[in-house]
Amino acid sequence: MRKLFTLLSLIFCVSLSAQDINWLSWDEAVKLSQSDANPKKMFVDVYTDWCGWCKKMDKDTFQNPKVAAYMTKNFYMVKLDGEGKEPIVYQGKTFNYVPSGKRGYHELAAALLKNKLSYPTVVFLDEDLNMLSPVPGYQKVGPFMQIARFFGDNIYKEQDWQTYSKAGK
Repeated sequence: MRKLFTLLSLIFCVSLSAQDINWLSWDEAVKLSQSDANPKKMFVDVYTDWCGWCKKMDKDTFQNPKVAAYMTKNFYMVKLDGEGKEPIVYQGKTFNYVPSGKRGYHELAAALLKNKLSYPTVVFLDEDLNMLSPVPGYQKVGPFMQIARFFGDNIYKEQDWQTYSKAGK
């Protein structure tokens, strides 16, 4: 009985410490950034349903408690389907789905990824929704946190990536 109680207590504590990311739509994040007295930066995870590395990054990186806590505190978190079909307004322009080949693509994904449609790619935007940088490829927790802090802690304003990334190693 004592072992069962200990096990249940441990499971309860672990579940309390785990934090999930509250993913927002583009429109929800934009509304929050416009209505918040202290807006956060925006983080955009550009993915597709068929992308295995996107799913792996969701599971291994974004579900990590340390990543989830940091990102939730510092960013509005957006999931953007690179092949989504709904129109999205950004900086006064409407971006649409473009049929192309078997799959097609969303114009906003192409714009954010600088026309290099590779998945997963994450994109960091400042508080005014201006592009800071797209970061292509699967990222493990450690390298991802280094990148996230570079933008989230405003290090990019005082130091270039090369200097920062070398100092972190």
